[in-house]
Amino acid sequence: MARQKRIKSTTSNYAMKPIVSSIISFLFGCSFCMTLITLHYHNLLNVTTFDLSSQPKGLKVYKTLSQSKELKVPSTSSHPQQISSVSLLAGKKILVAIASFDFLQLSHLEEVLDGYVDLCVSGAHVHIYIHTTEPYTVALIDLLNTRVSCRDGGIQVNIILKSPAVRLNLVDCHRELFYDKLDEYDIFIYSEDDIRVTPKTILTYVEETRKIENIVGKNSAEDFNVGVVRYEYNYPPQVEIDDKTRHATKNVTRVYWEHNSKPIIPKAFEIADKLSGYVTMSNHHQGLFIATESLLRAWKKRPGCQFDIIRRRPGAKNNPSQPSEGTQRVWMSSHMLHGKKHCNVQQVIPIDNFGKLNVLHLPNKNYRRVGKQGRLGGSGSKIENEFGTGKEEYAGASSELLTAMQCHLIMKKTYQDMTEGKQYVGIKMFDEIDYGTYITSKHKKLVNKLMHEFDEYVARGGIMSDSDITNWDWLT
Repeated sequence: MARQKRIKSTTSNYAMKPIVSSIISFLFGCSFCMTLITLHYHNLLNVTTFDLSSQPKGLKVYKTLSQSKELKVPSTSSHPQQISSVSLLAGKKILVAIASFDFLQLSHLEEVLDGYVDLCVSGAHVHIYIHTTEPYTVALIDLLNTRVSCRDGGIQVNIILKSPAVRLNLVDCHRELFYDKLDEYDIFIYSEDDIRVTPKTILTYVEETRKIENIVGKNSAEDFNVGVVRYEYNYPPQVEIDDKTRHATKNVTRVYWEHNSKPIIPKAFEIADKLSGYVTMSNHHQGLFIATESLLRAWKKRPGCQFDIIRRRPGAKNNPSQPSEGTQRVWMSSHMLHGKKHCNVQQVIPIDNFGKLNVLHLPNKNYRRVGKQGRLGGSGSKIENEFGTGKEEYAGASSELLTAMQCHLIMKKTYQDMTEGKQYVGIKMFDEIDYGTYITSKHKKLVNKLMHEFDEYVARGGIMSDSDITNWDWLT
């Protein structure tokens, strides 16, 4: 009987062993899984960020939020495109010239400047020259200084005053500037003051320019230049978009208002010569152009081009005062470079990256002219292209809305750092007006006044005076 009990006990022990082993294995598995999960979330919290402050070309580095050591990014990174973007723009020296005659498009110019700040944040060094005829007040410059900043010296803005007598020839100023500083920059951008350029635009330009050099060779690359296409949004005419009419934007989309649409090929664009995979626009006006240092050098020596020499747009044979190929601004931004009778540099846009080289024309108004008399698609149209008189009155938004300038000045008045001896770092303004040209005494007086106030502002290290803050209605 005792022996039978011992047998039952032994049998019971053998039966328990698999259960105990299973329990131990289960607990061990849980522990192992928790360890893996903990490590996974630890890595997620240590978010990888790219170090854009580094200057060397081609060096790819990153930092985690919990580490300051610089590490080379392995080639197996899950973000190859992002790394490529950073490395292509990092350390690039970019010179931007913007023609902005007066303050009529200030709202657009502010957006344009934001785009170039983004370019600086992407790792480039961006120096901007704004050619204008209107001096900026200290209040406006101080406001812009809070927006247009990026690293130490990463972005610089110079306001260059010209005489109002230059009129449309204000668009000529960039050409001399580019060739004076040809040895100092990698990329040059000329633009009107209402075209939004982004890091994507410049990155795509650099990538596609390299591809073309690989296809046709370095020497033949001067025959081509990567272009852009401007777009607007086709909001319905005579409809004020508000909460009750927002359904009217349902089918709003981008439109390329400068190009005939039917048939798209070849009226709008056609395949570029010698470059399969690229198209050239039938109307190559862009309102801007981008060029590398090597291309600018080549166009200077190019037979029949002499891109460095400023000259007037061609006039009609029977009436030289009338342009035969567009106005001076159209000539300087596009026709002189791409016209077959002139520099004959073919504008090319990659089919695969066509959308990346679309740029927004900020006024969003020109598409409304299409189909009217004297405009694209207006042949035989009964709709006249009427212009406003300037005396129209429009109901504006509530005067209770805070403006950026009001907020800026009240913050400066309340919290401005009055530390003496600070060195001014910010937007600079230079008087390059040719006083030998016609200029009204009122305008000359305004320039002298605002230049004097700006010089004092700089001498104070960027500290605004009480009068700068009080006299904030600077447009009157």
